[in-house]
Amino acid sequence: MQISIQPDPDNACQHAAQLIVQAIKKHLATDQRPFVLGLPTGGSPLGVYEQLVRLYKAGEISFKNVVTFNMDEYLGLKPTHPQSYHHYMHENFFNRVDIPADNINLFKGDTETPDEDCQAYEAKMLSYGGVDLFLGGMGENGHIAFNESGTGFGSRTRVVDLAEATRQVNARFFQNSDEVPKQALSIGTATLLAAKRIILIVTGFKKASAMKSTIEGGLNHLCPASALQLHADATIVCDKAAVAELEPLTVALFNRG
Repeated sequence: MQISIQPDPDNACQHAAQLIVQAIKKHLATDQRPFVLGLPTGGSPLGVYEQLVRLYKAGEISFKNVVTFNMDEYLGLKPTHPQSYHHYMHENFFNRVDIPADNINLFKGDTETPDEDCQAYEAKMLSYGGVDLFLGGMGENGHIAFNESGTGFGSRTRVVDLAEATRQVNARFFQNSDEVPKQALSIGTATLLAAKRIILIVTGFKKASAMKSTIEGGLNHLCPASALQLHADATIVCDKAAVAELEPLTVALFNRG
């Protein structure tokens, strides 16, 4: 695992976007051999999507031969709901680049067969040979996607119960906390670790405690992000505020610029 410490959130998002673009270009993607990209939602990735859109508009990258799989979705929300991740992804990324609609894979929040859909979602990822790169964010308790504290490292795509702390954090996007769904569809920790490469974007002092647990606390199911220690090619791109609680020796050891 590597840590790339940038001066501020803008630089962190720019660096993460550049790493993604470099990976897509190196893959030499074609229609028959697409680049498979896993994507998150939330506040932290917004800057990365802005940078990817900017690079697309500048002619630096095309997404025509990119296939995407999103990490999660609220269970019970229709795709048209303004707080659905279906809506989030189209507004912030898909509608602004040249990715074909058929290449976009999203959970159906209003499904009547959630368990079957989760199995099919995982199987479809495997049908492409797995995910080439998963971009992710990290919650204040170290969760990735909706893999809450206590999630086993062997978990796969499934229906999950949302922790009350996560619901409260996300309540700011709804009119009131009662509207926040209590369940979600989410990839598992093992699904994430199966990706060939992982890039986590982590910014802000609110994430500093989770970063300390992720990097210095050892493997711990209470901090799902600590599972990245098991991955051969995982990079956390962060700002200085996010590493404020790390020991200076840790920063010196892991930081690769």
